[in-house]
Amino acid sequence: MRIGVRLGVDPGDARIGVARCDPMGIIATPVETVPRGDGDIARIAAILDEENAIEVVVGLPRSLNGSEGPAAVKVRKFAGALARHVAPVPVRLCDERLSTVTAEAQLRSQGRKGQKRRAVVDQVAAVVILQNALETERARGSAPGEIVIITDDVAPEGDSA
Repeated sequence: MRIGVRLGVDPGDARIGVARCDPMGIIATPVETVPRGDGDIARIAAILDEENAIEVVVGLPRSLNGSEGPAAVKVRKFAGALARHVAPVPVRLCDERLSTVTAEAQLRSQGRKGQKRRAVVDQVAAVVILQNALETERARGSAPGEIVIITDDVAPEGDSA
């Protein structure tokens, strides 16, 4: 298991959930919900610096059969823009199937309803994504997911993808 704080990111259309793990990579905890739009990638980069993170894990939405649809295309574009902004810190894409469903269920079981739940569901989904990545790394002994390769064919669009 690698040593160092990692950030987990759950990019949505309106909000981006951010989580972090301890330096030993044992447990993920919520950090912040970043509004989607101008300045979102810069804010995530600032959190990365504040936490001295060694890596960013971005949740890649896949369908239950493993295929990728329009949401995955958006996330790949976002992850590419984030990778360009935070280089040389690596950005990885990890399968996030059912992370929001899991996060919603956890919050419901805690009795959180309506606005209170919506305010933190993105952070909890980021925790689920990061925790799954940490457990995968522990089980396999290697970094999870796929590394985002920075290419010139995806032009950045301001701060947001």
